[in-house]
Amino acid sequence: QMQLVESGGGLVQAGGSLRLSCAASGLTISSNTMGWFRQAPGKDREFVAVISWSGSISDYADSVKGRFTISRDHAKNTVYLQMNSLKPEDTAVYYCAADRGPISTIHSRYDYWGQGTQVTVSS
Repeated sequence: QMQLVESGGGLVQAGGSLRLSCAASGLTISSNTMGWFRQAPGKDREFVAVISWSGSISDYADSVKGRFTISRDHAKNTVYLQMNSLKPEDTAVYYCAADRGPISTIHSRYDYWGQGTQVTVSS
């Protein structure tokens, strides 16, 4: 059974940092484009970051460029999202997703999703 499990969310003050992890089972992340998305209450799910299957290409939403970094560890079959200089507007449920195609910022393109992890940034 293919499964993505996020962890690492929590409550942090503005300016702080968190590192989210996404552990995959039943699928090999080295064969998939891996993305992070987020959804705040009352808002649509939005793209945050994506990394290609090889790790050579990555892309970020303008709102997180320079603050967030996506990475992958094939040996651990895990994808990470390092989030620095967090702002209250980063508060959302963060989801990890896997796509068998090329990198995409469109959430409907992704085939598999985790259950999400809550990130709350206080001002």
